[in-house]
Amino acid sequence: MLRPVKSDLLLGRPISVYGFRRLSEDDITIEFLILEKGKGTEQLCSLESGDEVELIGPVGNTWPQPEKDAKVALFGGGVGVAPVAGFASTLPKNTYDFYAAFKSGSYGLDYIHPHELVITTDDGSVGIKGMITAAIDENSIKKYDEVYACGPTPMLAYIKEIAEKAGVKCWLSLEKRMACGLGACLGCTIKTAEGNKRCCKDGPVFDSRIIDFTRIQSDVTSPKMARREPLSQEDEVDLSVNIAGVEFKNPVIAASGTFGYGSEYNSIFDVNILGGICSKGLTLEGRPGNPGERLVETPSGLINSIGLENPGIQHFIDNELPQMLEFGATTVANLSGSSLETYVEGAKLLDKTDVPMIELNISCPNVKAGGMAFGMDCAQAARVTGAVRAVTKKPLMVKLSPNAPDLIGVAMAVRQAGADAISLVNTFQATSINIETGRPVFENIRAGFSGPAVKPIALRMVYDLCLAMSKLPEKERIPVVGLGGISCWQDA
Repeated sequence: MLRPVKSDLLLGRPISVYGFRRLSEDDITIEFLILEKGKGTEQLCSLESGDEVELIGPVGNTWPQPEKDAKVALFGGGVGVAPVAGFASTLPKNTYDFYAAFKSGSYGLDYIHPHELVITTDDGSVGIKGMITAAIDENSIKKYDEVYACGPTPMLAYIKEIAEKAGVKCWLSLEKRMACGLGACLGCTIKTAEGNKRCCKDGPVFDSRIIDFTRIQSDVTSPKMARREPLSQEDEVDLSVNIAGVEFKNPVIAASGTFGYGSEYNSIFDVNILGGICSKGLTLEGRPGNPGERLVETPSGLINSIGLENPGIQHFIDNELPQMLEFGATTVANLSGSSLETYVEGAKLLDKTDVPMIELNISCPNVKAGGMAFGMDCAQAARVTGAVRAVTKKPLMVKLSPNAPDLIGVAMAVRQAGADAISLVNTFQATSINIETGRPVFENIRAGFSGPAVKPIALRMVYDLCLAMSKLPEKERIPVVGLGGISCWQDA
């Protein structure tokens, strides 16, 4: 298990020893083959000479040695080549065949000396075009006595199936599932014919006969979509989306409060590449915002108590809006208020402008009146949505609070009241304490928590709403725009 000492990640990554060289009687160099795929492997690949690494291991069991004179085949898929390549380096030269499957190109084959090397690539850049199924089947695997495999789950399931049908001994490594590496967290436990097994203690190498992949991957988690063919260099990607009749050239929209009015970031970032920009929260009259401390950084997030500071809607219309409309990104005006009347009057003013869409903010936790108070109750949410809907013809997107006791109920209430789309989530209520004084940091005590840490919770809420929306007749559904904790394209 490897983890950079200077890392914000909690868990190490299960990385197999790829090779080693003895430098002296007391010193060796260990090599790891790491595919840069997520944040953990990205940090490992960014290490420089002198950086320290936290290493736990070796953990788990080892590959069983083949029987004497057995005909052996090793199968590696993607970065799963590393463990079988490491095992291959312990076998006599030319005593095994090696099958390596990649999406494109090849790697990790430096230390192997097989009798026969077979490479498959999805794009045909090296070896046979196709997946491992293009190189081995139930009949051709019969020439082996024992096979060893590590790679993606679909590949392992396939090797297991054809090997067992052919009566060939099969060993599979499931090291990818490891978490703590010590057997304590039980996060890598799998169900087998011999009961629960921990990959980091009882495995990761298992006899295929005790593995049932239908018990490891369910219908819920297994991929349903076939892998699409890569686009050719001549193909142009169309990322445009239409939300309630409003066109966005791509689905990346700067959320309200995070990006000001666009011009603030224009000196360091080309805001024209965005699909849209939501203005900061706007109220009928200007607001000075909250007094005292306004911002605290937390692990993987921020807690803010800005308090909807803004110049007022008329000032926005006269000054900030013209600049926003000049950007290549679609403008969305975020409308808030302290009462039903201020929401309505603000909507009337925005309705007279060229702003393409209004985002009705009934979810701000940083004001004592209005804001989130309207978004916590189904009836109140419907009331303010209906009142705004009655005074504007603009497409209306309602921004919901994750703090609502019945979030789905609120969503359905605003839909019935006239919302054209829904965005969620706004910030989560949080508190920060000054450990030197023992007193709250913020004058309102509670404030809004956002940042990468909220993404899994926000995603669950967006998922729940999309699921509820999908159960409605198609003509009654409205678009859902997800936000909260998004920091990269993978999050989005």
